Amino acid sequence: MIKQDIIHHVIERTGLPRNKAEAAVDTVFEGLKKALAQGDRIELRGFGVFNVRPRKTGIGRNPRTGTEVNILPGKAVRFKPGKELHLLD
Repeated sequence: MIKQDIIHHVIERTGLPRNKAEAAVDTVFEGLKKALAQGDRIELRGFGVFNVRPRKTGIGRNPRTGTEVNILPGKAVRFKPGKELHLLD
């Protein structure tokens, strides 16, 4: 599923015009991005939890050449699915 599919579902479910549905979806995604950039935890009940965790530094390998590459410390977004998503299996 891509962003356009989500916009299409919003249009079908709400009857909003395309430009308003697209603006609504963009607003939600911008809010999520801003919260994650600030290091906030996002909990969507019935769906899952997004949080930012520190990424370790280390040494990796370039798969093409096999040369060692330093991996800098950073942050990574992690997703933990909620119970309802686990029940879909």
